Amino acid sequence: MRIIDWYILKKFLTTFMFVVLILVSIVLIITFSERNESFIKNDIPAKLIVRYFLNYAPYIANMITPITVFIAATFVTSKMAGHTEIVAILSGGVSYPRFLRPFLIGASIIAIASFFLTGWVIPNANKYRVAFEIRYFDKEFNYKERDVHFKVSPTTYAYLNSYNSRNDQGYKFTLEEIQDKKLIWKLSAARIKWDTAEVAWRLTDWDLRTVNDFGEDYVYENIKDTVIHINMSPKDFGNTKSLEQTLTLNELDDYIADLQLKGADNIPVYEIEKLIRFMSPFTAIILTFIGVILSSKKTRGGVGFQIALGFLLAFIFILLFIATKSIAEAGSMNPIFAVWLPNMIFTVLAFVIYRFVPK
Repeated sequence: MRIIDWYILKKFLTTFMFVVLILVSIVLIITFSERNESFIKNDIPAKLIVRYFLNYAPYIANMITPITVFIAATFVTSKMAGHTEIVAILSGGVSYPRFLRPFLIGASIIAIASFFLTGWVIPNANKYRVAFEIRYFDKEFNYKERDVHFKVSPTTYAYLNSYNSRNDQGYKFTLEEIQDKKLIWKLSAARIKWDTAEVAWRLTDWDLRTVNDFGEDYVYENIKDTVIHINMSPKDFGNTKSLEQTLTLNELDDYIADLQLKGADNIPVYEIEKLIRFMSPFTAIILTFIGVILSSKKTRGGVGFQIALGFLLAFIFILLFIATKSIAEAGSMNPIFAVWLPNMIFTVLAFVIYRFVPK
């Protein structure tokens, strides 16, 4: 890399970090002022509040990356254009694509860092953040779904009429073994309760019907110490608010596989979250490309217009992303297409703009 490459790369990355720091600080200050009353009301220790904001900051930084990377690219390029540095660079025999290279290298560095942050670092930080918000900001959670079905193994199906998450107790429970569309046996219980010591479920007033070639065998027990081990736990009935944000990529894969085994209907939420983590790093590269192209021409009005345009396009990208994500989660659009649609649209926009930019 030449001296000019290091010069541009350093300015771009330092500006990006500065913009991130400023915007994250503003968001944290606003969040603190909004939740200060809750902090006081719940008598939360200062060290827990500090820890909460330290874990909240990476989440905010990642969320505003499309804006910050666009602003950084726009600001650096506009300043260079205003000082006629770009004219000097191009007049010195450097081609326009060659001029773009340090910006794209910088965007790639941001993209790689973003991938590792969103894949592992931020989810671990979100574990504390989400747990903190559920404990101090949300109302007491109680599982309200009824007639719940689980597939606990390839041939075993569980059913609960209702579940009380306050005491980890379920009612009108059945467990069925079905092979080749035939019922092999059926276990029914008036009540099941989670035993933390046994890490298993205890049955109350249960009966077991076993089907064979000659009819049925029936067993009934009115006792409370019968224990069963199945692929179901109180976590399946817990508060899943923002759960997808707390799972690393490895944990997401395992959780999606578990949901698929159980036949859950909320799998798209987690599949979309996984797709987003692979898609978002490319957003930094695309928006950097657009930001540099839009700002490389010197204007009389200074950098204000370019920065405002950068904000506008970044917000349009975010709104488009939110809209397509919501549509995909509702099942109205293919998740892969929905997640990548904003990037595809802005990639086309980038090449259209590039075609007409003065070089």
